[in-house]
Amino acid sequence: MSDVAIEDPAGQTGPGAAAAADGRRVRGDASRRTVLDSATDLASVDGLDGLTIGRLAAASGRGKSSIATLFQSKEGLQLATVAAARDVFTALIVERARTAPRGVRRVSALLRNALDYSRDRVFTGGCFFAATAADVDSKPGPVRDAVRTALVDWYGYVEAQVRHAIAAGELAAATDPELLAFELVALNEEANSRSLLMQDERPYALAARAMRARLRAAGAAPGLLTALDA
Repeated sequence: MSDVAIEDPAGQTGPGAAAAADGRRVRGDASRRTVLDSATDLASVDGLDGLTIGRLAAASGRGKSSIATLFQSKEGLQLATVAAARDVFTALIVERARTAPRGVRRVSALLRNALDYSRDRVFTGGCFFAATAADVDSKPGPVRDAVRTALVDWYGYVEAQVRHAIAAGELAAATDPELLAFELVALNEEANSRSLLMQDERPYALAARAMRARLRAAGAAPGLLTALDA
C-alpha cells in the first residue's frame, strides 16, 4: 500500500477520504457509460465525424464541460465510442456464440447473432461498424485504426471457426476458408444495409437462407445449421 495518505475535502485523511474517492470514481464511471450509450447510438446514424461534444451533450442531457472532462477531445470521444461499441458487439455476437462447439455450429451461431444484432437495432443505425467504416475508411489516423482493428478481428474470428469446421470434417477439405468467411460476412453486411434502406426485416431472413445454402454447399450437415433455420 502507498505511504501517501488520501486527504478528504476538509483536509482529513483516512477511510472516509478513500470512500469518498471511490464514490466519485463510481459516479464518474456511471456517467461515462451513460454518455457512451448515447455516443454509440449517435455514431451509428451520423458517423464518427458527426459525433461532436455539443451534439452528444444535447442527446445525452449532459453538459458540454462534463463531457469534455470525461474525454478530453473529439478524438478521445471517438476512440472511447469505438471501444464501447466493440464491447457490445463482442458480448452480443462473439461471447454468446461461444456456448456452441467450435466449427459449423459456432459459425452458424455467430451469423445468427450478427443478423439479430442488426435486425433488433441494438444501435439505431444498425451495425455500428458497418456505419462507421464508411465514415473513416479514407481518413488515416487512430480512429480509423480502431475501427479497422475491430473489423479485422471479427473477420478473422469467423474465418478461424470455418477452419475449425474444415479440420473437424464438418466442411469439405477443399473449402477455401478465407473465401467462405468473406461470403458469409458479406451476406450479413448486405442484409444490414438493405434492411436499413428499405426499412424491412426480410433481408435478414434472405441472408440466413443464403448463409445456410452456402454452408450446405460446402458440405455442412443440416443438423449443424439449426441456428440459421427460419
